[in-house]
Amino acid sequence: MASSPMTSSSQSPRPARPNLAFRRLRGQRSPGEFAAAVRRAAREIDEQVSCDARYIGRVEAGEIRCPNYAYERVFLHMFPGRTLTDLGFVPRSAVRGRGARTFEEAPDPRATSPMYAPHETDGAYEPYDTTYGTHEPNDRYDPHEIDNQNHEESDVQRRAFMSGGTATVAAASLGPIGLAFSGVAAAADRSVRRAGEAEAGALEEAVRKIRLLDDRHGADGLYRRASAPLRAAYALLDAGAARQATAERLHTGAGELAISVGWLAHDSGRFEDARSHYAEALATARVAGDPALEAHAFCNTSFLARDAGRPREAVRAAQAAQFAARPLGSARLLSLLSLREAGGWAGLADRRGCEQALTRAQALYGRGPCDADPEWMSFYGDAELAGLEAQCWSTLGDWSRAAHQARRATRLQDPHFTRNLALYTAELADDLARAGHPDEAAAAGLRVLDLLDEVQSSRVQTMLAGTARVLLPHRRASGVSDFLERHGALPRPA
Repeated sequence: MASSPMTSSSQSPRPARPNLAFRRLRGQRSPGEFAAAVRRAAREIDEQVSCDARYIGRVEAGEIRCPNYAYERVFLHMFPGRTLTDLGFVPRSAVRGRGARTFEEAPDPRATSPMYAPHETDGAYEPYDTTYGTHEPNDRYDPHEIDNQNHEESDVQRRAFMSGGTATVAAASLGPIGLAFSGVAAAADRSVRRAGEAEAGALEEAVRKIRLLDDRHGADGLYRRASAPLRAAYALLDAGAARQATAERLHTGAGELAISVGWLAHDSGRFEDARSHYAEALATARVAGDPALEAHAFCNTSFLARDAGRPREAVRAAQAAQFAARPLGSARLLSLLSLREAGGWAGLADRRGCEQALTRAQALYGRGPCDADPEWMSFYGDAELAGLEAQCWSTLGDWSRAAHQARRATRLQDPHFTRNLALYTAELADDLARAGHPDEAAAAGLRVLDLLDEVQSSRVQTMLAGTARVLLPHRRASGVSDFLERHGALPRPA
């Protein structure tokens, strides 16, 4: 976690030693290519890590002295027969003796700052709804394998995440400066030091955690608990930063957090709240002169406008996003933005405009990934491409074509992303029902119902309700009555 404000600034930091062994294992592959190999290896053993080129760089620079357990399992799977020491890491026993270290032995603060180790906690937490109010001293969850100068603060923040779960990890991460949970007004009444790299890193890590939890569980259980860290983020901006580079990271982090919270509102059906959060992110991007953040904000604004029945706004926002994104050099980003534009054209019943945007999206996607692809686009792969195309055909009323693409999406989707699997399957059920295949639609609908124990998404539930209405006249078809009965037993939203 972030170092405590009480940490002495007079300590001479221990320089990080480059991990040459790990660098040799990467060979001729770029950091981005090697990160992709790590993610593939993780999927092979049902593990989930959000590895990217930046994480590989931190490892090779020696700033990550020992990986967390999730990364350890992945690395040992990739390089069988080797130990962590063989991979150039410090033995775990050397970084776990928190209470035994003296002040002089305290680790390099760069090894504990979230700025330098943004992914060390990824994939190493329990689902948000399984740990409320519980914490055991020897709990297997250990988010920071790297030792911390302020041991008491580290343990307090770990307990805050374990007991609060979900999005409140962000507030726990921002806790050291007294902003979390108390709101901006309370923070204004106390003396707050200027934000530094540790706070910027904690903010970036909070965004990653929220995204991962949404991927697994959907937005409904997260949205309201994400408001505290968002308030804290903008209070950080008000507090200011001593360095321009830190101020830029704070602006980007606050804007990305606003988009993430906006998406939680969007996916849980709170469209006006989402619109406000996206506008806040866009304003932050404009103030900071951050085209990447601006493109992201316009991307989500376009998606929201489509869902809210404002297709022309969806087209314009997607085109504005493409204008902001062109200098960034990411073909995959432009591909996604073209899909957003296609969704708007479909809403306008402009088949030609939709098809042109889809063709452009597919061509851009075919150029492949690159190091310029934004981190937040980790969800965008073959399955998402097929799923968004299915939505376009569905909007145009081409149910058979929509069902074909939705079925592809369900087959291509990584099962770790439970929410998206439920979404694509719900899309498939609805398309099949409207295409005149009630038995297949019911079977798909039952699969979605099986996933609702893990996923809380108003979007998915709304789609299922529409499918149920279409299937009502076909209750005698195979499986339809079972689906209608189980769907009718679902608790109704408040």
